[in-house]
Amino acid sequence: MPSQLSLVPPAAPRRPAPPALVVVAHGSRDPRALSTVRALLDRVRALRPGLPVHLGHIELNAPLLPDTLAALGDTEAVLVPLLLSRGYHVKQDIPEMAAAARARTRVAAPLGPHPHLVDALEARLTEAGWGGTPRRTSAVVLAAAGSRDPDSKADTARTAHLLAARLGVPVIPAYASAATPTVETAVRTLLARGRRHIALASYFTAPGRFATECAQQAPWIAADPLGTHPSMAHLLLHRYDEALATSPAARELASA
Repeated sequence: MPSQLSLVPPAAPRRPAPPALVVVAHGSRDPRALSTVRALLDRVRALRPGLPVHLGHIELNAPLLPDTLAALGDTEAVLVPLLLSRGYHVKQDIPEMAAAARARTRVAAPLGPHPHLVDALEARLTEAGWGGTPRRTSAVVLAAAGSRDPDSKADTARTAHLLAARLGVPVIPAYASAATPTVETAVRTLLARGRRHIALASYFTAPGRFATECAQQAPWIAADPLGTHPSMAHLLLHRYDEALATSPAARELASA
């Protein structure tokens, strides 16, 4: 009688792990910033289980980006700046840190401008009490950190334009440092135009000194920073996917 052989199907080949997502935050002395960023990364992990997600800071908080990259060894990683516009950190700091690491890295675009940010800004304004006032008397100051880089200011202005189109009211970008106008100046400009209900939209990724100082100057309502709004997690993954799709290897595959 022939022996009975159990037919075991061959194991499916193991799919290679995707490149790691390294979220690059600025860093802050405010402890709320670190806890907010960690919670945001938990949202990203929940959206895409199996994707290695890491955190690295430019300054002020551990882990610093060079330490995060060193721990990755020579693996592949996509660095997504948790920053809202182009500027020195995006153009200089992050690429230099990436180039000095053993890890095979590519740097994604900053988060803004993008419609996902407008979704989050609108939601935060609504939570703060936006709505119910006549549009002809309403306006928004979009408060951002500020930068001397003209590209950063152009990116913030683009977000202000998108938010104005969404809300149907004037939106003036204003800055906590390094750029003009200040929040105070923007508020005066809108008051001179007859806008009595002026809300402050907090164009910051997490709580911190600048966000707090800007909110204190709001003449009416002040929204919370973008924080862990779901659109932020989706946008981080979008920038990750975008960087992978525009890599040289992906372009070669698409043209084959």
